[in-house]
Amino acid sequence: MDTLLPSVLEDGDAGSEKLQLGERRVSRTGVDVRGPKDQRSSPDGNVLDGGESGVEEEEEEEEENEEEELGGEERVLSDENYDTDLELGDDEEEACDPAGQTCYMEACEALQVTPVSYFLQHMQNSELSMMHRGLGPQGTKALAVPLVTNTSILRLNLRDNWMEGMGGAAVAEMLKENCYITEVDLSNNNLGDYGARAVAGMLKENSSLVSLNLSGNNFTDWSAEQLGPALIANSKLQHLDLSRNALGERAGKNLGDSLSENTGLRSLSLAWNCIRGRGAVMLANGLGGNIFLRTVDLTFNGFGKEGAIALGQALKENAILEELNVSSNRIPPEGAIHLAMGLKVNKTIKSLNMGRNPIQNAGCYRILKSLQENPDSAMEKLDFLDITVNQDFEDLYTAVKEIFPALVVNHGGRVGAFRKAKA
Repeated sequence: MDTLLPSVLEDGDAGSEKLQLGERRVSRTGVDVRGPKDQRSSPDGNVLDGGESGVEEEEEEEEENEEEELGGEERVLSDENYDTDLELGDDEEEACDPAGQTCYMEACEALQVTPVSYFLQHMQNSELSMMHRGLGPQGTKALAVPLVTNTSILRLNLRDNWMEGMGGAAVAEMLKENCYITEVDLSNNNLGDYGARAVAGMLKENSSLVSLNLSGNNFTDWSAEQLGPALIANSKLQHLDLSRNALGERAGKNLGDSLSENTGLRSLSLAWNCIRGRGAVMLANGLGGNIFLRTVDLTFNGFGKEGAIALGQALKENAILEELNVSSNRIPPEGAIHLAMGLKVNKTIKSLNMGRNPIQNAGCYRILKSLQENPDSAMEKLDFLDITVNQDFEDLYTAVKEIFPALVVNHGGRVGAFRKAKA
């Protein structure tokens, strides 16, 4: 008993020590987490306790694991460490410039011109109007650079910017690439023959432009030689304004040949040019062969008697034309009589302007008489501005109104009306 007691007590002390160590190994949840790793085997096969140092090592490992888990969550939530293939870098964001603002600024810097703030603010509008801005050739070239890829602007008005031939060529090159712009106004820009050649080249390639205003650009007969073939090649352009240029007799011939083959134009203005003589006749012949034009403005040219005769013949052949303006063309009474012969059989024309021509009362009377003799006439308006008529014309007008109640006739007054009113 005495010899065994110490060993039993020692075992009891060892057990109590193990219990105390076991209590220290209780996890935070209150569950004892000791297992086989907390025990060691002695060389003789007896199981030995790992001791206090082993327990502390396990606790340190658990704390390190928890810290790693928390640190992992912080790294996932951090914006600096978070990455994905969908993110765009700063360089890619700067490269995305759908409106072309960056491109325009770079072009202005390269050409040493001041950027137009109005352009930057309205680049994404469907209509851009930049009249009277004084862009000049260089400013226009800078403007054309972002317009090449612009998909928002449909109507572009660059009237009166003195862009000259170089600027006009830049716009023309842009329109070769841009397939969204449908209406362009380049009037009063002094494009000259150089610009006309560039525009002609553009018209041969462009298939989206519907309306083009080239008024007041100092185009000459040589310009018409360039534009003529382009009008034959282009079948999409519907409205063309070539008014207030320096187109002469040769231009009338070239344009006449082109109009007879053109299949796209619906309206054409050649007002305020110098088309006369043989050129006027050839142009009128081209109108007679055209089957698409509905509106033609020939104001302030020099058609005269020969041109009026050719127009009369064109009205006999043309079954499409609805509006014709030949005011201020030095047409005499004989020319008006021949023109009236065409009206006698024409069934489509609705408006005829003969104002400010020296056709006198005789010419007015014969034109009005042709309507009376043509029951199929579609005429709605006759304009004899600044041409005085007599009582015979007034009586005829009253008779014609019974046939065509909607007909409106304007003239410069009746002869003797002023004297009678004064008396």
